[in-house]
Amino acid sequence: MRSISILVCVLVVFCSVVHASKFWDDFYVNFGGMNVKYPGRDTGNTIQLGLTNQTGSGFRSKYPYLYGHLSMKIKLVGNNSAGTVTSYYMASVYKKWCELDFEFLGNVSGQPYILQTNVFVLGQGNREQRIFLWFDPTADYHDYGILWNQKLILFLVDNRVIRVFHNSKDLGIPYLEYQSMYIYSSIWNGESWATRGGRVKTDWSQQPFLASYTSFNVSNACAVKSVSNSTGWSSAHNCYRQLYRSPYGRVPNLNLTQTQIEDLRWIQKGFVIYDYCTDLRRFKGVAPPECARNWP
Repeated sequence: MRSISILVCVLVVFCSVVHASKFWDDFYVNFGGMNVKYPGRDTGNTIQLGLTNQTGSGFRSKYPYLYGHLSMKIKLVGNNSAGTVTSYYMASVYKKWCELDFEFLGNVSGQPYILQTNVFVLGQGNREQRIFLWFDPTADYHDYGILWNQKLILFLVDNRVIRVFHNSKDLGIPYLEYQSMYIYSSIWNGESWATRGGRVKTDWSQQPFLASYTSFNVSNACAVKSVSNSTGWSSAHNCYRQLYRSPYGRVPNLNLTQTQIEDLRWIQKGFVIYDYCTDLRRFKGVAPPECARNWP
């Protein structure tokens, strides 16, 4: 009997086979190695980052990426995590850099985590949005991802869209379209600002503070691995070609789906606690132009 393979697509962004890899296939520890562990029997499937009063820790991808869908699963610091910041972000290395941020701001026991996202384009940020999560991110692993193509950037939590940044060059807003970005994750001391504006400090009697990462998925993104000095041809050029051939750069992922629109409305109504677009005092009474497109 001929076997039948059925692909069930849970992810609303696009259907694809997810190939989660070992940590060191695509990443390496870039600071605080003394606070890094690899728990579990299958070494390399999970990495645990620690924060002490001496140092935090973190890792970086081996290569930068230009467009695609990237994700990993994270279990955040439990109990009293006040003052800690656990981050997962993409950033380029230019003077006028680009960056896409997930920052998880710790809190005292029993109080919810705050997820802060931000977008930097050519060195210009100031696009913070903060939300409460609708689950306990310390109890289990949850999936956090970014889908990035020529039309929009989606911030995803468990495959639910929590934020969109549209290509708004027609409004005079630069877009993230030519700078490849590395993937970074870290845990560090942010007690000067992270919890209640810095009013609640880190309780170092609780150290080490531990965050765990697993299911590292970069298989649906384009890595920029080389530049040919003889021809000037960079593998970045291949990323532009791959963009138009891959699911993440084609319909239906060039616009929000109805489900994604409903997700964003649900987030905006029930979970947003700060949105730079409504902080008009910060922008002399006039919201930045892209704000008209941030929420459907």
